[in-house]
Amino acid sequence: MKKLPIGIQSFEKLRSGDFLYVDKTENIYNMVTNGKIYFLSRPRRFGKSLLISTMEELFKGNKKLFEGLFIYDRWNWEEQYPVVRIDWTQIKHGTPEEMERSMVPFLKRMATGYGIQLFSEYASDCFGELIQTLYANTGKQVVVLIDEYDVPILDSIGKNIEEINKIREFLKDFYRMLKATDYCLKFTFLTGVSKFSRVSIFSVLNSPNDITLDERYATVCGYTQEELEYYFSNRILDTANYQNLTREELLKFIKDWYDGYSWDGKSAVYNPYSTLYFFDKHTFDNYWFSSGTPSFLVELIKKRNDLSPVLSPVTMTSTAYNSWDPDSIGAVPLLFQTGYLTVKKMELDYERVPLYTLASPNKEVNISMQEHLMVAYTSSPIDQVNNLRKAMQQQIMQNDAKGLENSFKKLLAYVPYQLDGKSEAYYHSIFLIAMSLLGFDVQGEIATNHGRIDAVWEQSGQVVIAELKYGAGKKAETLLSEALTQIHDRRYYERYIDRELKLLGIAFTGVEVACRIEADAKAFSAG
Repeated sequence: MKKLPIGIQSFEKLRSGDFLYVDKTENIYNMVTNGKIYFLSRPRRFGKSLLISTMEELFKGNKKLFEGLFIYDRWNWEEQYPVVRIDWTQIKHGTPEEMERSMVPFLKRMATGYGIQLFSEYASDCFGELIQTLYANTGKQVVVLIDEYDVPILDSIGKNIEEINKIREFLKDFYRMLKATDYCLKFTFLTGVSKFSRVSIFSVLNSPNDITLDERYATVCGYTQEELEYYFSNRILDTANYQNLTREELLKFIKDWYDGYSWDGKSAVYNPYSTLYFFDKHTFDNYWFSSGTPSFLVELIKKRNDLSPVLSPVTMTSTAYNSWDPDSIGAVPLLFQTGYLTVKKMELDYERVPLYTLASPNKEVNISMQEHLMVAYTSSPIDQVNNLRKAMQQQIMQNDAKGLENSFKKLLAYVPYQLDGKSEAYYHSIFLIAMSLLGFDVQGEIATNHGRIDAVWEQSGQVVIAELKYGAGKKAETLLSEALTQIHDRRYYERYIDRELKLLGIAFTGVEVACRIEADAKAFSAG
């Protein structure tokens, strides 16, 4: 059984060290033979660096590493090319001055490896000089591979706009060299998390082919279902035995937890980072999410108090994706590009323009994002949120209104006093997050012909219809009566009367919370 390549992003180390490799060289072959310059956006820890490393070894002609792979008998191994590979995570990039001081010696060390001396003083000039000199000295066009091109901008978000613009201008000058040296270039491939509309690769390059949403390359990163079952077949059986599950039962659990990422709405892939850690630990857990908690995203959602992108499907056009800019951050495009939302469906609108339906990819992301949102809204410790989630699941199933009430009180006990009585919308958000953590399919603000339901949850044929009331200075019992009376008077339950029903009223007074559960479908229909 081959070793799991956890933490290995080097194709050479992976292949020479007898680690498992899921063959993606067919995608690479199709790219190289059909185009010259590409851009690919994928979330962090999704295999972009390994993809870049594979391309590097391919163009350098390291034939032995590719034995047994798709591309082995299709590549001209007699042709070898000089490769300039830049990984921005290895370059200091806090300020333009820092980038200059770090990039210049980085490029000069690379030149030394090729027996070249660079004389330029600035990073952009060194970049251009390196490409031109390699071409002149070898007679071979140069391959440029840039990994995480957008890291300097992503890491500058939160700074003032003047600082961001300085970093952008530095990158614009740097990437402009790719256009100036186009005649020297054989192939150019850039990866990143986000596509910024006003950064040079999209304003000064010769139309890079953005394959992020291209169905031909939808599975270039991540594992398909077929790949999972083929490459991990022995580990699936071992883990099924460890979990005391059948193979089919285990596969369903793995799919629920780590599958579901899609960039075309048709082909889905497993998160490679979480999948590898799962087979190593034999335990379902939050691996990818916890490797880099999106604190900026969570705070952005909290600031705008808009939970809709993480609680229910949203739509986005490719224009919204292509025009994203750090000056005016949109939560939905950012959640998509960073992997917390994914394409569930792609359809053409009446003008034949692609329209993408986005939602959370899987259980790992869904639960983890909601837990961190709850922490942000209430300042509760993460372990407290985890424990309360499990308790609340049991309480609502057992119609334990008092227990549920106590769980809400524990959550609200952590809300900073400055936020006490902030607004009904604020408490409504806490309410939606808490209840979605119970594992129900949450739908907020459901319109009926009698009014608008605060929230509906559905799970395994069971439906919970909830109404929240907020009133500073009012008695909680009065608010509870108002909430349940509204559900009854407006007959919010009519469309769900054929299923097991629960009516849930929750009252927030700013200093007090109360819950009441009704679970008698016959009484609803009689009323």
